[in-house]
Amino acid sequence: MQTQTKNRMAAPAASSWKSRFRALGPGILMASAAVGGSHLIASTQAGALYGWQLAVIIILVNVLKYPFFRFSTHYTLDTGNSLIEGYASQSRVYLWVFVVLTVLSATISTGALALISAVIIKMALPSIALSVNMLSVVVLAATLALLLLGHYRALDRVTKVIMLSLTLATLEAVAVAASRGAQVQPGFIEPSPWNMASLGFIIALMGWMPAPMEVTAINSMWVTAKQKLDPSNYQDAMFDFNVGYAVSALLALVFLALGAWVQFGNGEEVKLAGGAYIGQLIEMYARTIGEWSRLLVAFIAFACMFGTTLTVADGYGRINAEALRLILRQKQRSNRAVTVWTCWSVFSGLAVILWFNSALGEMLKFAMISAFLTAPVFAWLNYRLVRNTHKHAVTPAMNALAIAGLVYLVGFAVLFLLNLSGIWA
Repeated sequence: MQTQTKNRMAAPAASSWKSRFRALGPGILMASAAVGGSHLIASTQAGALYGWQLAVIIILVNVLKYPFFRFSTHYTLDTGNSLIEGYASQSRVYLWVFVVLTVLSATISTGALALISAVIIKMALPSIALSVNMLSVVVLAATLALLLLGHYRALDRVTKVIMLSLTLATLEAVAVAASRGAQVQPGFIEPSPWNMASLGFIIALMGWMPAPMEVTAINSMWVTAKQKLDPSNYQDAMFDFNVGYAVSALLALVFLALGAWVQFGNGEEVKLAGGAYIGQLIEMYARTIGEWSRLLVAFIAFACMFGTTLTVADGYGRINAEALRLILRQKQRSNRAVTVWTCWSVFSGLAVILWFNSALGEMLKFAMISAFLTAPVFAWLNYRLVRNTHKHAVTPAMNALAIAGLVYLVGFAVLFLLNLSGIWA
């Protein structure tokens, strides 16, 4: 058992641009965790299927989930405790529900993201002799090596490079697509997403937009790790969070534009399976814009997926270790436990790839929908926890936005369940 060490540096008393940039870390990691399934796949598919119509949903869900993601940083900075410790203080029932969801999500998410990363490598470099499954092993081995050898510092540095490269490359691709204009064929009739048949797609889109709600707990663990290595004051840490959240929200709209300008209305049926869809997107860019764009879009896709694989494996390792510590009523956090649970994410994800490859697409959709259905519970818990801290009060405007967010999340969850049961079809 390893005990926590004391901070060697004190948090700066006043904010400056230098201290704000030094504070960057957890928010960028959160953005990287978000851009995989929800952005590259769901947002781009939303643009390909419905053009710009679902932009309002992407904006709404990002705005209305904002308080609950913000509360993860707020609570940890104010109390020094993780959100999971907060859940346990409310009821151990919440802790057990959290563990069941996150252990399952760690396996499905890590496996799906690594598999799609491998598919992208195979598409971009078809001459590679390795199979997709073997490339998945390579991706997960690289992930595990980086996390176990470099720990948080390596994750922090690598993710910043990935996010910067990803953002610049994506903006370039969108700019090129915008210059060519939409590819809508004559006589194309624009489909409407505003019907019950499209509700499942919209719920899946919102479930991981900008990220599953359990990422708030992951973010609180990253904040804890950052504060331990390089402490920041409240204002600087919130600056980091806001930068990460804003980048994630803007990239969601940028990926929507990728699909809307290149695929919407072009006469070709949009493939919904993650790996097949990314291949279709790369092919359409090469055909529409030029062969030179194939590697650009492949790089964007791989950066999205590999960056998310890294952050997901690390994040779920941290929160599962924290949850187990609280279940066993241990007082001290253990780096060894984080290592064990990170290995669980990687090896169980690999097992799913090797034995249930064909079912991963449905598993991923199930994970996205279940993430939305459980979001109101964890949103309410985050809200309740922050309302009980007094160091930095929740402003009236943030309080009103949180209440609106709860109404929105609960309303859509009830609507989906009624439709699923056939009561409101």
